[in-house]
Amino acid sequence: MTTSSAPDPASVPVPIQVLLPGDQEVVARLWSRRQTPDGWRYEVGLPAFRNGPGDTVEPAEYRVWVRAPDHVRPVAGVSYDQVPTEYLPKPSLVDQALGPRRPSGWVLAKAGGRGPGRGGVVHAVDCDEAPAGAPVLPLERALDAAEQPGVRLCSLCGAAAELDPVLRGFDGEG
Repeated sequence: MTTSSAPDPASVPVPIQVLLPGDQEVVARLWSRRQTPDGWRYEVGLPAFRNGPGDTVEPAEYRVWVRAPDHVRPVAGVSYDQVPTEYLPKPSLVDQALGPRRPSGWVLAKAGGRGPGRGGVVHAVDCDEAPAGAPVLPLERALDAAEQPGVRLCSLCGAAAELDPVLRGFDGEG
């Protein structure tokens, strides 16, 4: 959401009816639209005022993306053919089946103490128990850390289930 008073010179907006909270309706300007996997979004510029220099008040525009058709209606007689339109690719069937994926990488939460064998816990990057700001380790470095004495793999985030087979073999031997 942005506030703007200068139109984008690359496109010319067209009028569109915007449905506001409280059953209010206002004619706004449609700047662009985007088709997403879960529906259409329209970038509209709502008329507003803002304070100018001194005690002046000047016209302004508040731009916001709204869900269509929930929050917009066409204005009779207006063509929307020239509105810049973006079509986002639909997720593949594999992505739809797997759902959102975990960010890649691992982090080591070091235990207190000094010297070798002080231990720690290897977590997935997005684990609630992972330390904030810890460096992200690629797989090889996470496996090296996991093989150090006193280091264990977190079972809350799945680090144990994901890394243990790689360390010990998929049949439990290794």
